[in-house]
Amino acid sequence: MQVDSEVDVYGVVGDACGAVDPATPLGLYLHVPFCATRCGYCDFNTYTAGELGSSSSPESWQEAVDRELRSAARLLNPSRPVSTVFVGGGTPSLLGADGLGRLLQSVRDNFDLTDDAEVTTESNPESTSPEFFDGLLRAGFTRISLGMQSAAPHVLATLDRTHTPGRAVAAAREATAAGFAHVNLDLIYGTPGETDEDLHASVDAVLSTSVDHVSAYALIVEDGTALARRIRRGELPAPDDDVLADRYRILDDRLRADGFDWYEVSNWARTTPGECRHNLAYWYSHDWWGIGPGAHSHVNGVRWWNLKHPARYADSLAAEQLPIAGHEMLTEEDRHLESVMLTARCRSGLAVEELSPEEYRRAAEFVADGLLEHVGSVGARLVLTDSGRLLADRVVREILVAS
Repeated sequence: MQVDSEVDVYGVVGDACGAVDPATPLGLYLHVPFCATRCGYCDFNTYTAGELGSSSSPESWQEAVDRELRSAARLLNPSRPVSTVFVGGGTPSLLGADGLGRLLQSVRDNFDLTDDAEVTTESNPESTSPEFFDGLLRAGFTRISLGMQSAAPHVLATLDRTHTPGRAVAAAREATAAGFAHVNLDLIYGTPGETDEDLHASVDAVLSTSVDHVSAYALIVEDGTALARRIRRGELPAPDDDVLADRYRILDDRLRADGFDWYEVSNWARTTPGECRHNLAYWYSHDWWGIGPGAHSHVNGVRWWNLKHPARYADSLAAEQLPIAGHEMLTEEDRHLESVMLTARCRSGLAVEELSPEEYRRAAEFVADGLLEHVGSVGARLVLTDSGRLLADRVVREILVAS
């Protein structure tokens, strides 16, 4: 449902926050909405300087973020420990090490971080340097996630990515040299014009570094993007499902042969400490507060989302109102559906006890088909097989709703 007034927002969100055990860990997501250019496939809530004009700036955004952090701390109880912080965007690295350091300090001014807190920032390789990574390490960041997408120049051109093909690898090496133990490289596969050889070259580039985490996502053509318009005009072919499946197999085979293992359908890590704990909190429906324009939050079964435009977001906080555009209260059925959808994609699998008898019957059909397997004590969990991961969405959909 939509939030009708500022009083409703504080009531619904405040009640949810107040009902949580203060010792329960919390994640914070901080959204940086700024980008130098807009990638053709991107539909995230981001803005270039030309799109914003004079209506917003990094300075006004930071002031608004400071205000939202203070509001969150008042509602959540400042003593509640924060176990993960994730700065995403947009292009957080445009803020520089000093700007990101100030952002993290604002978090510390309002919340206590656990001793082993995971603190991640996304970065565009072109806006990083050895000095940048040195500054982030001093500021207290523990994990770097770099957007690589591909090592093939023509694939990057199709995606409207501005970094040069070798820059992501160089940035990963710089982050490792600075002292970061946990570095991620993002890949996108299935871009029109990409070949198997292009993907192999991208994986070769990743494996030439010492990163301990890889995320790889099939290209999704989102409505309203430049890429969608090019495909609609016939300038580019749409991604092919069979090709996407073949590319996923290539990625999985190559990464696992080099010591990585999957822990979520689109994510691989060399070790358990290398897994992204912040994302795991999303997949297991833990609590997080999303700070920034358009950011989404979830606390104790209540989900809400912020005003999307940076100027409206800042104006709301300047008026001492939470910048919430809408919210929903999750029913037990909602929580069940989300738990099945998300945990089924993870290596830890889906708890059999969570399924109704009818859902388990449908899941058993996928076991018979070789798409799921029982693991654990007396088959206590259901885990996707290698073949099952290729059809994860179908498996989950048909477990939850009879075909």
